[in-house]
Amino acid sequence: MMLPTSLALISAALFTGAAFYVSVGEQPARLTLDDRAVLLQWQPAYRRGYAMQGPLAAIGFALGVVAWWDIGGWQWLAGALTMLANWPYTLFVMMPLNKRLMAMTEADAGPATTEMIRRWGNLHAVRTVLGVIGTAFFFWASYR
Repeated sequence: MMLPTSLALISAALFTGAAFYVSVGEQPARLTLDDRAVLLQWQPAYRRGYAMQGPLAAIGFALGVVAWWDIGGWQWLAGALTMLANWPYTLFVMMPLNKRLMAMTEADAGPATTEMIRRWGNLHAVRTVLGVIGTAFFFWASYR
């Protein structure tokens, strides 16, 4: 069953690439802006990123489980669970901060807002690491 295994690896790699881009490209560039612009850039970027990365993590999990069920190999299950870990991490660790930032208006922007977005970037880096680990497990499973 080649399709689920390939698609699991592809979805995990896409998730990881997007998370890596945010961590090393978008977030550092965003933090060079003034306080108002940081918030105004973060809000739509967050909405778009959430809409893309959430499904990719779920798809990676589901296809990793299918691959594990079909061909075995603990690496498929480990990768799937690592991809799934992004959901509770996002919902319980990041979401309170996300909601605070999304509720802010342009008038609320200030140094404290920029500091919150800086903290958000540090939290988001964990998602990047989870993506790298999940992708590595899937890659390993593909070549075992």
